[in-house]
This record gives sequence, structure tokens and C-alpha cells, in this order.
Amino acid sequence: MSIVPLPPPTPDPGASDEALVDRVLGGDVQAFELLMRRNNARLYRAVRSIVSDEDEVEEVMQQAYVLAFTRLQQFAQGARFSTWLLRIGINEALQRLRRDRRWPRAAPEALEGEASMHGTDATPEERLTRAQLNHLLEQLVDGLPESHRSVLVLREVQQLSTSEVAEVLGLTADNVKQRLSRAKAMLRTALEERTGASIAELYPFEAPRCDRVVAGVLAALG
Repeated sequence: MSIVPLPPPTPDPGASDEALVDRVLGGDVQAFELLMRRNNARLYRAVRSIVSDEDEVEEVMQQAYVLAFTRLQQFAQGARFSTWLLRIGINEALQRLRRDRRWPRAAPEALEGEASMHGTDATPEERLTRAQLNHLLEQLVDGLPESHRSVLVLREVQQLSTSEVAEVLGLTADNVKQRLSRAKAMLRTALEERTGASIAELYPFEAPRCDRVVAGVLAALG
């Protein structure tokens, strides 16, 4: 009688990122898909704070995941996977900028999912106004120098701690605080005069993009 091999167990959705890393190292590729879906939004925002072209952002994200997968043996136990991944993604984004100094300033695509974010009872006019405000906020942040924009997004949008931002960007904690203060000062007048939108809502990561990134990485990994 032939023995049919059992499929690998489904990763526990409640497991920590670091526990999922152990599963991947043990041969469970499904666990890496869960890691990607968990970290897609924060990786997108980090990369988007450096690269403004949306297509390039997805390419950088996919390359960062492929690199993370191939270097997973180098992941230090005791570290946070999300911080390690962000460092890889930001390094890839900076390398992309060095290769291409065109710095395309394409306008961000129309924001999606505003109704789910701000309630389903909002009128079409209210949703449009909110989308326009967020669009303007993105443009203002895009106008910051990259060295300040990345600190602002990681600290205020991603809600990383000062020490985590310093680790990801290779800065001292004092550098992070100084750049964050300067970035806020550069934005303060424009934000107070022109928007009422929250910085924490910047660069939303929609479900279709999540699926595209995951599918692209899984295809690259074979």
C-alpha cells in the first residue's frame, strides 16, 4: 500500500514572527507567506517613504522579501523580524535611488478603502474630501528631504520607537530625534493651514497590493 505524504501543518496565526521564522527554516514555506502578509503594510510604508513610484515600490518590496528569505539563516535570534526586514527593505530602496536619480514624482494613486477606514455612513462628498486631504498630506510629506521623510514615516506612521528607527536607518537616537523635530517643523505650518488629516493615515496599504506582492515573491521563490 502506497503512503500518501501529509501536507505541512497550517502555520499558527497566533504565533510570533520569530516563531514563524523557525517554521520557515524548518521547511514550512506557508509560514513565510504569513510573515509577508503580516509585514506588508509596514514594509510598504517604509519603502514608500523613500521611493515615490508605486510600481517601483512593489518591486523593491518583492526584492526585499526574496533577500530576507534567502538570508533567513542570518537572522539573529533575539532580534525582531520586522525590524530586520525593514532594514533590508530600506537598503534596497536606497540602492534603487542610487541607481536611478530621476526621482519620479508621479501623483499617488487615488486612495481606496476610505469608507471602511472612516465608517460606512460617510457621504460620497465626505469620502472625496477625506481622500483629497490625505492626497495633499502625502504630497507634503513627499516634498521633505529623504533623510527626514524616512524618519517621519517610520516614527509617526509606523509608530516605531526611536531606538528601532535608529537601528533601521543606521543613525543614533539623537540623530533620529533631531531629524524628526526638523521634519515636523517643516510640515507644521502647511498641515495646520491646509489639512486636518492624521499623519498616521499616510500611505494606506490596500488588500490587492498585498496579494500582488505575496504572489510575486512566491513565484520568484518557486
